[in-house]
Amino acid sequence: MKMKTALVTGGASGLGKKTAMLLADKGYQLVINYRQSESEANSLAKDLSNHYGTKNIAVQGDVVNKEDCIRLVNETLSTYESVDVLIHNAGPYIHERKTMADYSFGEWDYLIQGNLSAVFYLSKLVIPVMRRNKWGRIITMGYDRVETAPGWVYRSAFAAAKTGLVSLTRTIAIEEAQYGITANMVCPGDITHDWKEKNIKEALDNLHAGNEMQRQGTGEDIARVIAFLIDERSDLITGSVIPVTGGTDVLGKVFKM
Repeated sequence: MKMKTALVTGGASGLGKKTAMLLADKGYQLVINYRQSESEANSLAKDLSNHYGTKNIAVQGDVVNKEDCIRLVNETLSTYESVDVLIHNAGPYIHERKTMADYSFGEWDYLIQGNLSAVFYLSKLVIPVMRRNKWGRIITMGYDRVETAPGWVYRSAFAAAKTGLVSLTRTIAIEEAQYGITANMVCPGDITHDWKEKNIKEALDNLHAGNEMQRQGTGEDIARVIAFLIDERSDLITGSVIPVTGGTDVLGKVFKM
């Protein structure tokens, strides 16, 4: 069987890195996209190639820019026959708390383009390849309760982009079902800092040590869900928005801050 290729945006660190590692373990060839983390991306690609004996590459590109998205896909297809799995992990975020009226035009455009338009750019470019193969998997990333289009104080642009992305994800799922392509959204809970690259075992060890009331979410939690969704036998799951929050009211906690 032909080895499948997965393109992971923002794959050099955090949730993207953990996802790339798990997919490599499952036999996928990886295209690890990065914006600035060149050494980390190249090191990860090399380590995965050495460990699994597969061909993995790192490709620079800022998904905010349409031209970078075009180049990213072109470089991918010059190395591999196809893109079978597209994981839209990258997406800009502004940590400063500010009301909608305080966002500059540039900040608004940056967040909308990076979290919504980028998914259009990359999906538009790879869907023809997936259609030709009559198989494909597209994964987008959201946040807690995003499918209900909640207001999110001080995060207006990010929230608007991600709630729009729910509709786009589900539309892709409907339009592309006839070609064997699925599209689903994964919504991580409050997974912060280095926990994005840690394993479930480390979270359980931390819990058993009495450091937490509930175990931390980890990058492995998200990667496992993504791996399940892109499996050959998960073809009936499409247009879904799947929270991975441990049952915690993540957005509710934000409102109380």
